[in-house]
Amino acid sequence: MRLALYQPDIPQNTGTLIRLCACLGIPLDIVEPCGFTFTDKQLRRAAMDYADSVDLARHDSWAHFLPTVAGRLILATTKSDKPYTAFAFEPHDIILLGQEQAGVPTDVHDRADARLYIPMQKGARSLNIAVAGAMILGEALRQTNGFATAIWE
Repeated sequence: MRLALYQPDIPQNTGTLIRLCACLGIPLDIVEPCGFTFTDKQLRRAAMDYADSVDLARHDSWAHFLPTVAGRLILATTKSDKPYTAFAFEPHDIILLGQEQAGVPTDVHDRADARLYIPMQKGARSLNIAVAGAMILGEALRQTNGFATAIWE
């Protein structure tokens, strides 16, 4: 299981997802360019000291990321008719999150092996990308028995 961010543009959300991946032992791919300087103070603050604990791969572009895709590419999107709760995740899936402001372009959307949405109340536009990523990743790990088994010490 992996999490991938497509050209993230809010450093606090990226930092939160770095922390999530570090805590859950999930590798993280960042497809650049980012909408911020990757060494931003806000990013370091949000990621705290977890940035050194995550298996992080940075890719210069979508074209450089694609050859590294070894599993199914699962896109979180509001442009889907399949809820993430009705999807059967596999251990080698890569959950792809788009830009906070714009999502992903058509070619990225079309490349996804599956497109999933999070059911919400009528009239709600979208969730924070870090919250959406945590929800979908949590369900994927639950289904694949991918959560760490260590007990808090």
